[in-house]
Amino acid sequence: MLENPVLADLATDLPQAVRLQRLAAHLRARFRCGAVALLQLEADHLRPVAVDGLVPEALGRRFAVSQHPRLAAILARGEVTCFHHDSQLPDPYDGLLDTLVGEPLPVHDCMGTRLEVDGKPWGVLTLDALQTGTFGEDARAALAGYRVLAEAAVRISRLEREVQALRTTPPLRAGDDERGAVGGDADQEIVGQSAPLLRLLHELDVVAASDLPVLLLGETGVGKELFARRLHRQSPRRSKPLVHVNCAALPESLAESELFGHVRGAFSGAVTDRPGRFEAADGGTLFLDEVGELPLPVQAKLLRTLQNGEIQRLGADRPRRVHVRVIAATNRNLREQVTAGAFRADLYHRLSVYPVPIPPLRERGNDVLLIAGRFLELNRARLGLRSLRLSSAAQEALRRYAWPGNIRELEHVISRAALKALSRSGVNRADIVTLEPALLDLESNTAVPPAAAGATPARPPAPPPPAGETGTAPGPLRDVVDACQRAHISAALGRCQGNWAQAARMLEVDASNLHKLARRLGLK
Repeated sequence: MLENPVLADLATDLPQAVRLQRLAAHLRARFRCGAVALLQLEADHLRPVAVDGLVPEALGRRFAVSQHPRLAAILARGEVTCFHHDSQLPDPYDGLLDTLVGEPLPVHDCMGTRLEVDGKPWGVLTLDALQTGTFGEDARAALAGYRVLAEAAVRISRLEREVQALRTTPPLRAGDDERGAVGGDADQEIVGQSAPLLRLLHELDVVAASDLPVLLLGETGVGKELFARRLHRQSPRRSKPLVHVNCAALPESLAESELFGHVRGAFSGAVTDRPGRFEAADGGTLFLDEVGELPLPVQAKLLRTLQNGEIQRLGADRPRRVHVRVIAATNRNLREQVTAGAFRADLYHRLSVYPVPIPPLRERGNDVLLIAGRFLELNRARLGLRSLRLSSAAQEALRRYAWPGNIRELEHVISRAALKALSRSGVNRADIVTLEPALLDLESNTAVPPAAAGATPARPPAPPPPAGETGTAPGPLRDVVDACQRAHISAALGRCQGNWAQAARMLEVDASNLHKLARRLGLK
């Protein structure tokens, strides 16, 4: 029987991703079409969970239902829905089918059906073809039968996932949302399927159940805040606040008040009592981002709080009890800061009870394409484009690049390339817009990676020589200036062992302006 491969998989113990991927591959072969996708409904968008026949970065895209009328129509109907070649509704997969010719071909035929689990919409199953007339009456009738099997596969996978979650994470408290206190929005999603990332997520899910302090270690731009949010979301504290403190942005004179609060009259301008971030996070989690930037006097007070669970507002006579889990993050080598006297050894040991290194993007293989897909879809929607895609050469360029600024730099690269592509003459928003390597501009973005903590170059590199002295034509002036600024900032950070405040003084710029400039250049 035709259904045997699918039925066999339903009776087999398979990982969810494998079961759904095999289903997509079988349906593509059965209907002899160009691509099949299973997309799960999450809030207001559809997330691909299995695709066959689409380019690799398609798995990283998130399709807002309101922006894709074909997907919205499929989701709204309880029967098989077809769109033929003359449909005026744009297809979400235009240019995304993985064809041998490598050209951005439009989809000609499309059909899909809504999938339901326990009487509620779960998502959609879509089939697309480059050949007109692929989906006739027989194909529609056959897909209606396969819908039952697809829903069964989804249901079995969900049950297996729930059983596994009950074994490894604490149960939800009454009133908790199953996505956690920080919500399930796609902007907070960690995208990727690489082995290093999956190992990290498993480790975080295990340690989340404890109250141990966690120290997230990683280069600038790896997404430490997202991993902190996941730790909180998977913890027993998920229904309580997660409070984020950017330690690098705290003025030294106000850092103590921000963290621990103050009473009226504690200093000039303190006209009322004010609770600090620790009290705001009571019962929940406090995320200390860039913790290595905290001034030494504040480090001493933070240590006392971690030791005895008490805080004392600035100017107050009595301490207050707080019950807070602390997650800290840094892109600096705190061990070397301890040796240099810039960070307290006792606080370091308190914060690093469970250190978690986050792998840089260059070590995550094809995750770079999935994350690029996420940014491509965001920019497609933002710019009102019909389709925004990467050429094969551009995909390879993304894989080869070292990504000194990691995911934040990738976001800037895709956004800049999309704008460049749209600004070219003859390009309009109704086209399938393809990003080529030249638009990504990675050759002129060969920024020196942020120096590993402890690295001490002899001096900042000299600026590029004037045009004509090297025998090559200069690039655009802004690119040359940006490359020079990246190099100087990176070198200064290396000499200052990652201390942004010291680097700002060395470069003779305001610290807050340096942070803004570094973010624009993809260094933060």
